[in-house]
Amino acid sequence: MTHTFDEDTAPTPNPTLAHALIAAPLEDGAGWTPARQATFLQALASTHSVANAARVAGMSRQSAYALRARLKGEPFDHAWTAALRCRFDALAEAAMERALNGVEVPHYHRGELIGTSRKYDERLTVALLMMRDSFRLPHARQHDVAARYGSDDFGRLVERVEAGPETWDEQDRQERIALYEEYARDAAAAEAEGDADEGDHDSDEEE
Repeated sequence: MTHTFDEDTAPTPNPTLAHALIAAPLEDGAGWTPARQATFLQALASTHSVANAARVAGMSRQSAYALRARLKGEPFDHAWTAALRCRFDALAEAAMERALNGVEVPHYHRGELIGTSRKYDERLTVALLMMRDSFRLPHARQHDVAARYGSDDFGRLVERVEAGPETWDEQDRQERIALYEEYARDAAAAEAEGDADEGDHDSDEEE
């Protein structure tokens, strides 16, 4: 089963996660399957909590960190960074709203509300945007497979984690094999076509 995402929309908190946090069993022995990794990443983007996301996936927080350490620089690690980044997008949007429109502050005198005013503070917005920029993927060489994915490609990265091999090198190897096999098929077809044309030419000469 493949998860699909709208790449233009940052994940929002899922109301069913509260039930999942209670219902999900821990460490059933199946380990971190690709489907579980995708579930964890989706929950991480929604909750911004490693412990909660791991529980949704039916795994422990410690094993999630261990998996990321083992796959440092690989698709799962990149998707983890992108999950945190897209969650900051939602937080930054709310903070920007507060910065632009202010927060209504009530004023009381002797226990009675006598009026309100608006307080504007852009420091929170600036701080959030600076934190968001810290969640960037490491630079990849232009021709590396990893270079096809950016910090904002959370949906594509999750799909890559679930459907592709565990490492970038393995994906590159598989793609090279597939390309070689395609070239071999094309060469065989061209050779067969050439042999057929030569046979037809010999028949014409005999006639």
